[in-house]
Amino acid sequence: MAAVGAGGSTAAAGPGAVSAGALEPGTARTGETQSRGGGGPHRRLKYISLAVLVVQNASLILSIRYARTLPGDRFFATTAVVMAEVLKGLTCLLLLFAEKRGNVKHLILFLHEAVLVQYVDTLKLAVPSLIYTLQNNLQYVAISNLPAATFQVTYQLKILTTALFSVLMLNRSLSRLQWASLLLLFTGVAIVQAQQAGGGGPRPLDQNPGAGLAAVVASCLSSGFAGVYFEKILKGSSGSVWLRNLQLGLFGTALGLVGLWWAEGTAVASRGFFFGYTPAVWGVVLNQAFGGLLVAVVVKYADNILKGFATSLSIVLSTVASIRLFGFHVDPLFALGAGLVIGAVYLYSLPRGAAKAIASASASASAPCVHQQPPGQPPPPQLSSHRGDLITEPFLPKSVLVK
Repeated sequence: MAAVGAGGSTAAAGPGAVSAGALEPGTARTGETQSRGGGGPHRRLKYISLAVLVVQNASLILSIRYARTLPGDRFFATTAVVMAEVLKGLTCLLLLFAEKRGNVKHLILFLHEAVLVQYVDTLKLAVPSLIYTLQNNLQYVAISNLPAATFQVTYQLKILTTALFSVLMLNRSLSRLQWASLLLLFTGVAIVQAQQAGGGGPRPLDQNPGAGLAAVVASCLSSGFAGVYFEKILKGSSGSVWLRNLQLGLFGTALGLVGLWWAEGTAVASRGFFFGYTPAVWGVVLNQAFGGLLVAVVVKYADNILKGFATSLSIVLSTVASIRLFGFHVDPLFALGAGLVIGAVYLYSLPRGAAKAIASASASASAPCVHQQPPGQPPPPQLSSHRGDLITEPFLPKSVLVK
């Protein structure tokens, strides 16, 4: 799905989801600041955000896995991708219609100006939309060939790819703790894949773990690049969340139809567009279409630590559900790799201030003497060694792509 939000996943909103809280680097999100204040309504919104992020992250993967492993006719993944884009685009169109207070003339004039007159801005979205469409199709390939828990752990490589692309394309800086957490993340994923390659329990004969791994790595690379590219081209843009999602949906539908024709055109023409569709398949399509949009709205209430915590919980939830639904076997090697990934996600999601506190605590533990501030005097000002526009959102780029 290509709904406007990040990195990611992007992070949480799913491929290409643009959140209502996407802002320029160096600016604070109102919802994020308020959610940290601990006020009653905002605290409730924070916990609701956590629940939505966890459920959406885990349920999409589990529902795709379930729909792809059901006995009987297997639906065409390319048609599911197209239907998700169509539903998402129609939803955004209805929301824009509501914003114009039901005035059809105003809506048509607005869309003409935003989509056709400002065609350069519209065309800029063709590249991320193409990547998101590819990424959505790759997810079906990966989840069809990997256990849901293994996919969920391995898919966290999108944090690594997003970080690397943000350093290369946006000149972002990462702290030592973040670099260490990325190394820890890669190590954990490598251990999980080694367990998978080593046999990790019985698997269906039609599964190809090698193809699944290649698909998830390609999906992570595309997710990282698309999120950073999307942030780069939309800096300074004033387009609304629903307008950007509608533009992505238009390109996503067109490009999805091209991919459908190229990959499965003959089979779809002979068997029908909705061949193999069951209630479970429609559940996947609806989850992709509306889940990402929901997360795109909710994610503005979630700070980085909350998003990292949601990712960790979704890994645990996917693993537990895979044991119950698919007979997944958790051995010590998988538990070690998953634990390293969860720890890496948490460490990487820490704000710079918390990361410095951890580093200071570690240093003071081994120091022979610690200077203490005299009582009654204000603490000295903290000096930052990095540019002011790099002090925000270490977890993913500001244009959060929801996985």
